[in-house]
Amino acid sequence: MFSQVARLAAKRLLEVRRSLRPAPPVVFAAAAATATAATSRSFSTALNYHIDSPDNNPDMPWEFTEANMERVKEILSHYPSNYKQSAVIPLLDLAQQQHGGWLPVAAMNAVAKIIEVAPVRVYEVATFYSMFNRTKVGKYHLLVCGTTPCMIRGSREIEEALLKHLGVKRNEVTKDGMFSVGEMECMGCCVNAPMITVADYTKGSEGYSYNYYEDVTPKRVIEIVEMLRKGEKPPFFVCDIGSLADWHTESRTDKEWTCWRKYHFAWGAKGSIVQGSRCLLNSN
Repeated sequence: MFSQVARLAAKRLLEVRRSLRPAPPVVFAAAAATATAATSRSFSTALNYHIDSPDNNPDMPWEFTEANMERVKEILSHYPSNYKQSAVIPLLDLAQQQHGGWLPVAAMNAVAKIIEVAPVRVYEVATFYSMFNRTKVGKYHLLVCGTTPCMIRGSREIEEALLKHLGVKRNEVTKDGMFSVGEMECMGCCVNAPMITVADYTKGSEGYSYNYYEDVTPKRVIEIVEMLRKGEKPPFFVCDIGSLADWHTESRTDKEWTCWRKYHFAWGAKGSIVQGSRCLLNSN
């Protein structure tokens, strides 16, 4: 058993090393530079360069909606007037929600004007955090966790299943504009690896949601995609953990026992009573 795990870990490590190898020399032509950068960036949704286009340039008009301007005022109210720049992250997040999941440079300029800083200060933040998308994404943006626990548990196979099913490459958008697939580092739920996140931009900033789906399999993520395509919400499995004594007195499914074991032992409660705790696991 140990040797199998060791071989799998070594295989995953080799994949990481290959993906992090330096990109080949770039030919100094705009088209070649764009193509090379796109193929060499395999581990982040964020881009480290900007090229003007008809739908993404500084001359494009962009401003917050009237409803979102009220939210802007509310966000700014949390900071002293001489520290408006501290609101840059929540304002960029709101702008991204309004713009269908990605940030054009005009939106960044609008944020810079509101918090009264040079635009480059906003660009620095938007290009640093991979959760800010600087190219178009689907109405449902699927992010696969690529950190070691999820990788060992099969996240690469999950990503491959999604890309094959949707007929796209990483960070590409399906022809109908509904889906895109990206990669994200550590979602903070390693006990339930592997997992994906679904950012739902179908209803703009008013109905935006960001949902975790844990303990997924290649088959399960395809089912999630098809449910989203139909406008349905993939179900969650909810269980009351309670105490071990209580659980032994009732008939439980394998899924419920898995839920209890993971959360009972993960929180160091072995041999004790866990009262009032709840866990969320997606139905498989």
